Amino acid sequence: MEPSTEATEAAVAKEKTLHKHGIRTQADASVPAEEALEKLMAGNSRYVEGKPMERSFGADSRAALAQYGQNPFATIIGCADSRCPLEILFDVQPGDVFVLRNAGNTCTHAEGSLVGSVEYSVGHLHTHLVLVLGHTKCGAIAGATSLALSQSSSGGSEKSSSLDKLLTGLGPVALQAKAELPGATMEEVAAHAVKVNVFHTIERLLTYSKPIREKVSSGEVVIQGAIYDIVSGAVEFLGPCPRQALVLDMDTCLAKEEPSSGAKAGGA
Repeated sequence: MEPSTEATEAAVAKEKTLHKHGIRTQADASVPAEEALEKLMAGNSRYVEGKPMERSFGADSRAALAQYGQNPFATIIGCADSRCPLEILFDVQPGDVFVLRNAGNTCTHAEGSLVGSVEYSVGHLHTHLVLVLGHTKCGAIAGATSLALSQSSSGGSEKSSSLDKLLTGLGPVALQAKAELPGATMEEVAAHAVKVNVFHTIERLLTYSKPIREKVSSGEVVIQGAIYDIVSGAVEFLGPCPRQALVLDMDTCLAKEEPSSGAKAGGA
């Protein structure tokens, strides 16, 4: 049964009352990670059901965001694929999510811009949830898989462009997927590599950034993975990276390896 016009208007009106200026701004409180995840899940469910919230984003909303500042409830790292419109598939509006996108939703060749942007979002904007979102039929992952498997049999090739470097950087993801699916076809390996890549990006975020590691270790920030099905529209939420505890232990291991403050060279 389709919701009535009155019910839809009431739902939109209720959402607006949650924000001091009718849209999410810095005048509103930040959102805990668990609640942020629930909001993304609920939004994707509405999208899949074809029942998105009928909001209006006009001059008043733009003015509120400009005057009072942004306060997104989550940070999302997605693929640049035009079939993956993040705000639409999560049924959110401007000001709700801090979005970062590149081909393959990867951290391999975007350490400076991507990691720095996540540090900004969890530090200055106080988002408590970071979601790394891969998607089915990802062209970057398919290309990386084809390149990696062909290079493994031919001995490698020269990287002549930035795209080649990007795909080569994703090679370890493809090779890991291949190792986890022995005897699988190229298409099956590429499909599995989408999931491997999501967790690989999470690992790289934590590896490259001490501020992010510290916030995740303290429980202030949660990083999880997900995969968007471009056919059904549904998002599969994968949870945290299985190797997260090992990566977070990096600082502890380094601290143990450092000499004590009283130690002197030559034993003096």
